[in-house]
Amino acid sequence: MSDELREQLAALAHAQWSGWMVYLFGLSHSSGDGTITLPAALVARWQGQMATPYAELTEREKDSDRVEADRILTIISQSGGK
Repeated sequence: MSDELREQLAALAHAQWSGWMVYLFGLSHSSGDGTITLPAALVARWQGQMATPYAELTEREKDSDRVEADRILTIISQSGGK
């Protein structure tokens, strides 16, 4: 794997993480002391998803993961697989 491909994939990983954090904080309650509280229903949902193998996710949940996989494949494809 080339250093350039590695850096492109690392940049994508950061963008994915950053996007998730923006989404997560947008759904959270921020208190005056800087702590963040997640709604209990979201915590329960995400804990259930974490404990579920990919093959057992709903098609909607799989589609979300497929979008992320497609982003990775696009970078690899554009690099010529190097």
